Amino acid sequence: MRRVLVAVCLLALLGVASGAAIYKVFPAQMAKYGGLAFNFYRSFDAPKGTLVTEANPDYRATVQVTPSIAKPQAPVANADWPSYNRTLTSDRYSPLAQITTANAGQLEVLCTYDTGVFTVFETGLIMVEGALIGTTEFDIFSLDPATCTENWRTHEDIPPSILGVNRGAAYYEGMLYRGTQDGQVLAYDFKTGKRLWATTIADPKLGETVPAAPIAWEGMVYIGQAGGDYKGVKGRMYGLDAKTGKIVWEFYLVPYAKGDLVRGPLGKSPLTDATWNTGSGIPISGGATWTSTTLDPSTGSLYVPGGNPAPDFAVGVREGVARQAANLYSGSVVVLDAKTGDYRDNYDISPDDWHDWDVSNPPILVKTKGGKDLVVVAPKDGHVYGIDRSSGEGLYRVPATRIENVDAPFVVGKPVRFCPGSVGGAEWNSPAYDPATNLVLVGEVDWCFAVTLQDTHELETAPMGSPWSGMSALNPFNDFGHPLEGDEDWHGWVYAIDADTGQSAWRAKLNYPVLSGMTPTAGGVVFFGDVDGNFYALNAATGEKLWGQHVGGGIGGGVITYTAGGNQKIAVAAGFTSPLWPTKVATAKVLVLGLSTAKAQ
Repeated sequence: MRRVLVAVCLLALLGVASGAAIYKVFPAQMAKYGGLAFNFYRSFDAPKGTLVTEANPDYRATVQVTPSIAKPQAPVANADWPSYNRTLTSDRYSPLAQITTANAGQLEVLCTYDTGVFTVFETGLIMVEGALIGTTEFDIFSLDPATCTENWRTHEDIPPSILGVNRGAAYYEGMLYRGTQDGQVLAYDFKTGKRLWATTIADPKLGETVPAAPIAWEGMVYIGQAGGDYKGVKGRMYGLDAKTGKIVWEFYLVPYAKGDLVRGPLGKSPLTDATWNTGSGIPISGGATWTSTTLDPSTGSLYVPGGNPAPDFAVGVREGVARQAANLYSGSVVVLDAKTGDYRDNYDISPDDWHDWDVSNPPILVKTKGGKDLVVVAPKDGHVYGIDRSSGEGLYRVPATRIENVDAPFVVGKPVRFCPGSVGGAEWNSPAYDPATNLVLVGEVDWCFAVTLQDTHELETAPMGSPWSGMSALNPFNDFGHPLEGDEDWHGWVYAIDADTGQSAWRAKLNYPVLSGMTPTAGGVVFFGDVDGNFYALNAATGEKLWGQHVGGGIGGGVITYTAGGNQKIAVAAGFTSPLWPTKVATAKVLVLGLSTAKAQ
């Protein structure tokens, strides 16, 4: 029964993509075989670095208390966490420095808010204007950021979905915004939780949902729709008026065709269907925008991560005229004018993706110590990409997890194993950039899958709006081991990579995958958690473990830091219970950690 549940749910993945070819950006690192394009890295050739390990196999280590005592923190500008990745450029770096490498060993859980529900808790928490905001599939809530006391909680009576995912809210001038699984974007009063408007941008009858955390800027809200694994669904991005919910613009990430539903003015696009070249019964599908986005306020450019082309694994039915730029703009970062939705540029990360690897999280915009302006991308293919923002040149592409058998073509009637699997690599939480160390920090999932290809006739005759991955079997609970029984194929990594060169500074291996956000601070500490509910503080420069403790359910959402009550706090979304992930069942909770009052004085 468990196998059936997992297989069914994987058919409805929220835009998970493939990406073995990086032609436009990384042409020198690719090879072709038998008409298919394959990943350059054919084995686990991750760069050498310091491997941080724990003696305790459960990674539930005893807290080591150091004698250092924190002093009261002086006011710091931007001490809130006002957006999904704190900054619109998605660097996730906090200027707070009360918690340091010297005193992080004294961290404690200060308070807990239990939502009382079992859900896929992936919310990207935000803290703004004295309130901590989170979401579940059905609820949005406001908490006191120091005490976890509930200010208000608003429940939406909407139909449940297969995965039940919501990744958080956005804030703008006294209003909050979130997406829903029934295709809406909702706005609320920040102080009361009263709903102010609702706008529909997706059709759940076709498999479309709106799970992403929106971002907001200069009177507009930006969000896309998921469902790129369903036949006929085309990924789209929207710019909405923050006050009214009116659709200001709409942009199709795959070719728009006459007859496609238009909900708002279309942004200008040079895209044509030449990069797809699909036949009868194979409609252009995919490119969903199921995760959050990045924005450069200095240029008004919106950076949109494009999900997988569909059918996910059956690349042979969607081979474009030019294989070097196939299935655009799926598997790409698309740059749009944030005000008009007009196309500006695109970076092809995995344009003819055939492992369901996606561009799975918002890219980060980095000004390195060496003076480079980069777009840094960490998709599910297990690599970290550094791309020159101006020229589009790929400067580096380095592995950050195990890479195995990704050049093996999928076949009908026989499973083919590959690593990372379709829910491997880096998922919906972005990497982070620490300007003090010039390091990109990324959490990774090391988990292999096996795929048996579906025959073309089944793909052609599948009804529109049905799950459409191109597989007849994709099962993580396979002959290669059961993760919860200590299978070596199930673990996680944290990599620290020099932003200028792509060289690895250090890496930490965990025996549970890392889905949470990575949060570096001016105190020299990086915070994150794993899917077993273990929360960590590491030295950001060296990877040395400073503190670690099991805090509850799996951590699949935001890890943020802010100032409340005069002291630095860390908030963690724990209780990640998902049909796609074999985690322990626990209610969704928000935990606030910090130094006790006595230790913070």
